[in-house]
Order: sequence, then structure tokens, then C-alpha cells
Amino acid sequence: MTATTPQAKSTTPAFCEGIQYFSETVPGFDTYGKTPAIAQGSKSIADPADPVAVFQTMLGADALRYLTLQVTASKASGHPGGFASQAEAYAALVMLGHKNIVTEVGHHAPGFYSAMFLDRSLEDMGIFNVQQVRDKFREKDGLLGHLSGFIPGLLAPAGPLGQGQHFAMAGALLHPDKLFAFTMGDGGMGEPYPMSSMAHFHTAYPKATNFLPVLVWNGYSQEHHSMVSTKTNAEMIAYWQGNGFEEVILVDAKEFDDKNQPEDYVDSTAFSIEQRMAFTKAVLQGVDKAAKSALGGKLTAFIIKQLKGAGVHARGAKSHNLYPKDTLDAPHIVSALKERALTAAAWQLVRTNCERAGGGPAAKTVVTEFTLPLADLGELPLEEFAVGGEPKISTTAMGRLVGKVGERDRTFLVTNADGNEASAIANINQALKIIHPTTDDLYNQSPNGQVYEPLSEDACAGLAVGLSLFGARSLWCSYESFAINGLPIWQTVTQAMAELRRPTPATVTLFTAGALEQGRNGWTHQRPEIEAYFAAMMRNGNVFPLFPPDANSIQACYEWALTAKNKGVVITASKSPLPIRTTFEQTRQGLQDGGIVLHEIAGDKTVVFAVVGDMTLMPVFEAAAFLETEGIGVRIVSVVNPRRLYRASDVAWDTCSEADGGFLSDEKFAELFGGDALIGVTGGASGMLEPVMLRSNCKRDTFAWKRGETTASAGQLMAFNGLTAEALTKRAIELVH
Repeated sequence: MTATTPQAKSTTPAFCEGIQYFSETVPGFDTYGKTPAIAQGSKSIADPADPVAVFQTMLGADALRYLTLQVTASKASGHPGGFASQAEAYAALVMLGHKNIVTEVGHHAPGFYSAMFLDRSLEDMGIFNVQQVRDKFREKDGLLGHLSGFIPGLLAPAGPLGQGQHFAMAGALLHPDKLFAFTMGDGGMGEPYPMSSMAHFHTAYPKATNFLPVLVWNGYSQEHHSMVSTKTNAEMIAYWQGNGFEEVILVDAKEFDDKNQPEDYVDSTAFSIEQRMAFTKAVLQGVDKAAKSALGGKLTAFIIKQLKGAGVHARGAKSHNLYPKDTLDAPHIVSALKERALTAAAWQLVRTNCERAGGGPAAKTVVTEFTLPLADLGELPLEEFAVGGEPKISTTAMGRLVGKVGERDRTFLVTNADGNEASAIANINQALKIIHPTTDDLYNQSPNGQVYEPLSEDACAGLAVGLSLFGARSLWCSYESFAINGLPIWQTVTQAMAELRRPTPATVTLFTAGALEQGRNGWTHQRPEIEAYFAAMMRNGNVFPLFPPDANSIQACYEWALTAKNKGVVITASKSPLPIRTTFEQTRQGLQDGGIVLHEIAGDKTVVFAVVGDMTLMPVFEAAAFLETEGIGVRIVSVVNPRRLYRASDVAWDTCSEADGGFLSDEKFAELFGGDALIGVTGGASGMLEPVMLRSNCKRDTFAWKRGETTASAGQLMAFNGLTAEALTKRAIELVH
């Protein structure tokens, strides 16, 4: 192509404003570019073997490359190389009418943004031309460096590797008639567990094959050769087949190379026009076959093998990201843009195809642009136990409600890697059944169950949060000590929910068997530092850790969580029988105020105990009894919803979609926590008490988890960490005197 300066504005479509280079001609355009390959009123091309469709798919790939490079170079920042190596595959999906596309690769963001611009999705955020794409890239309230929940037409966020398949599988479950393709890079295909999560999903849901991994096999990861770069084509196909994929379609650009490129990974944009067409045809037909196979009941993968950076400013890992030197004025950037330049007529043709594909812009057609209809749960059958009556297991009380939710909402899914029975929620399995191809009543197994149990926290969290993001209800259950392994995708989705442009059910978790109950199992089962993670996330504005003190409270907490939108709700409770200390009404008030007064006795001086958790209340009540004999007043406050105890200015709540600005007033805070001394007590991380300590003006101290140890009882473990009635009493007396 011969590049020139921009054409006269009278001949250039308005959306092209900001494109720096146009070509005078595009070889083959006069033959294959006369009319759009996607006809007026159609959603896709008619025939993937048609040279017109092939040529225009190739044109679409070049348009994506040009935009990706110019947009990133406009800020001398971003990642053009990875997306460039699979541009033909993405263009093929679009030309075939498939727009429900997700990715695990956050670094493909500028390519996805370019695609959303071409089909006019970005007009929903006020972006109408290329200059505006450039201006908004990597800017606040614009096109963030990695995919987020804020961008019209994009189904899911992307950043941490190994997550895209969860969103594709969630979409496949909820929309069995649609294809959910997702791109994954060869540099991250093993991080953390994409293959094992897909294998478990396929065993659990053998008919839900309508998700399509698109492996971008370009030989390089971020800064070096990928670890799978030395595999042969046969070995790569065998790897996927060995992981349960019945149909594996691989298209290798090397087989079409007529420029004698020496390496195993080659750049198709260097081929002659005839061989470029041949390669693009193979990709287009391969993607078509893969899509039909996936929709037709076969677990299918498509692999495009092409050099990283194909058609942009550099090749291999050197194309991965731009540096300050990579500006639009840099000779190598200018040269690459001129090489990819199109005519104004070609740009218009590409846009017309993109706009028509799939029935319209992704922002108007993909499944996450609509609120998913949900079953009406009606009034939950809560069971209120008598205060002071027989001790009850909190998790079991919640489990009964979870079973009812699943019976009333058949899209509802419970995930658990560690086993519900071990967490005293066997009643969930009994009501909803573990999904397994082998029916076995002894183990509550059924092929049509609603309890998903892979031995991977990533797989559990991933499918649960994917379903929530896509608009369905779910519950991720875990031991607090193991949940850290599934937290990255939970965090990704809660952040996306904070930015999302539509309401969606909160992603809800139940973490049982806190460290205090796991002494006999040693330190590997005692990892309450995850509470510090949640404590930090509270400041995001949409993360709500809940600590119900008993079996009544947990029911009210779950009732609230089921009504929450665009939140991450973390319920942490014990699996041991514990005293009933609250009524439903107390917890409902506590969910609004942040805490519940469980016990109050007046005295000359008043010590306030702010307690996070349920088992930790036991030494506190012991200490209170002794202090009262000394004439010291005591108020015990159960901190149920610590996020409410921050000040509004501490939290980014007003930046959140479905913003929740509920915070306890200074007056009510003083009523709950005012006294002569304040002692915060938690069996987890001390950070969860920050909102209380931040606002209190009393003399104060904190008793919190220090380290795990093997012990024979919860009491011994608390003693090891200084959480005893004696220690609490001693410190309280010191503070008030």
C-alpha cells in the first residue's frame, strides 16, 4: 500500500477524524470491496469461502491493527503486540456474527477497544471518532489500560491471567443458544488453571460446549519466549485433546508463508496478497467450523499460530508494550502505521461490516448489556431461634435458606472446593445435589445438581462470580483459610461491578471454619489474613464483609445479601454450635448501623468491646462478667457490618455503580462505641477493626490474630494469640485506671 497524508475531509467519513495516514489504494479493493460482505439486514457473511468475505475479513484485521497501534502510540503506552497476532481470528468471529467475546488477556484491551469503536459501541460513552479514542485511551472515565466493566459492549473485565474461561463458561450456561468465544495467550495459558477449570466444567456440564477457547499461539509472552513456544503443532493439538477437547482446529501462518521467514512463528502481513488471502481464508473457515462445532455439542478449541506483533511496530516480545520513545512521531511507529494504512472507502467498508455483524453494535446486542430476568424468590422461610436457647450452627441455618433459593431459582449455583459437609452445610448438598455424571444418593450426587465442586478455589470463585457478573445469583463457599486462592477473580469482578453500567446481583460468599476452629489441622488451615484483604477492599465502596454472631444473624445477613446489587458480600461464620444472642430485627438494624449491642451493664467507668466474629465473643463475655464484679461497666458490640462504620469520606462509595452511601453518623457511633476505654477484638486480621479505631476518641487497644499453631481446641488457639478473658480483663482495667 502507498500511504499519503489524510484525504480531503469531504471524502473522509467523520469517524475517521484522528486517523493520521491513509493509503491511496488497497490492492484487491476494486475486485472485492465493492459491497459489504455482510449484506444489509444480515448479521454475518453468507459463505466463509467467498473471496469477498475473505478479503474483507483481512481488511478488518488490518483496521484493528492500525487502530490498536495508533491509539497506544498516541499515549506512548499500552500493549499492541499480542492482539495484533490474532487480529484475523477476532475479525473472523465478528464477520461470522459472533460478538459475545471475552478474554483472559488484559493486554489485549486496545484491540478490543478498537473493535468496539469500529462497530460503534463506544458511541455510548461519547466516542464518535478516532481522535476521541486516542484522547480517551488510558484516561480516567475513559478507555482504561485493561478491560473493565465500564466499557460498552465488552462482556467482562480482564487483567489477571487465567480468568477469561470463567466468564465464557458462565455465559454458556446462561445462554445455551449463543457462542462465547474467549481469547487466551500462550504466555498465560497455564496461569493459574484454565485447562483444569474447563475440564471440570465439561465433566459437570457435558452439553454446555458453547464456549470457544481461541488460543493466541504467537511464541512469546510479555518479555520472552513463551514456555510452549517449542511445542510442535501435533504436540499442541495433543495437549488440548488430552485435556478433553474433542475438536481442535489449528491454523499456522507458517504454512502460507511465501517470504521465507526463518522462524517457526511468522508474520502473515508480510505475505503476498494472494497468500494473505489464503491464510485469512483458512482462519475464517477454521473459526466457522470451530463455532459450529462448539454450538453443536463438541468441546472445541481454535488455535491461531502467528508471530506476536504481526503487522505492527515490532515483532516478538518486543512488540508487547510501548515505552516513552514509542510516540506517533517516532520513525518506526510512522512506518508501521503507513504500512497498515487503508483508504477512506476501506475504512467505511470495515465499519459497515462491523456495525451489521451480530445484528448491531456489541453495546446493543451482547448478553451483558441486558439485565438477566431472575426467578422471584418470594419470602424466604427464615427460622428464628430463641435468644438464650439451645446453641445452633450458623452455617447450617444459612444452608437451609440456600437450598430454598436454589429450589426457587434453577439458574442459582453453589460452588465449593472443600466440601459442604465439612462446613456443616450438608443440607445444601441434600437439597440441591452435587453436580456429577454419576448419580449416587449416598453422596448427594446428580447430573442435574446445582452444587459445583471442583478441587480448585479459582474454579469455584471463577464460575460463581462469572455468573453474578452476567446477571445470575450464585454463592461461593469456602474455608476462610483456603479462599485466598480464589480471591483474584473475585476481586476482579467486584471492581468491575463497581464500574458496571447496569445492576447485577451481588457476588456472595460464605467462608466457614475460621482459623479458631482449625487448630488441630495446623497452621496450613489457619490463614485469616484474607480478612485484611477484605478490610482493605472495604474502602473501594462496594465490598461488604459481614460477621454474623449467631444462627439468627446469619439468616438476616443472607437475606440482605440476596437483595444487594453490584456488591461483593463476604459472610464469615463458624461451623460450631454457638449461643443465640440476637433477633432478626437486631441484625437488620446492625446491617444498617454496622454493629449490634449484645450486652450492656453500667458502672463507674465503661469499657466497650468491639468484637468481630462469633467465637471471639466467648472470652469477651467472660471478661465482662469479671469486670462487672469490679464495678466496671461493660458494653459488648458485635461488629456485623464494619463497612458502615467508616466515615463517608473514607470510602470511594460515590464512584460506584449502584452506589451505597450508608454510614453510621457520629452521634450513633458515640452511642455504640463511646466510653472510657475501647478494646477491639477479632480472631482475624486487625485491619477489620480500622473503622472503629479510626473514629473512636477513647483510650483504646486491639486484640487480634497473630499466628497459627497446632492446638487441641479453639480456646488454646485463642490463648496462643492472646485472646483470653484474663488478658482482656487486665487490659481493660489498665485502660480505665
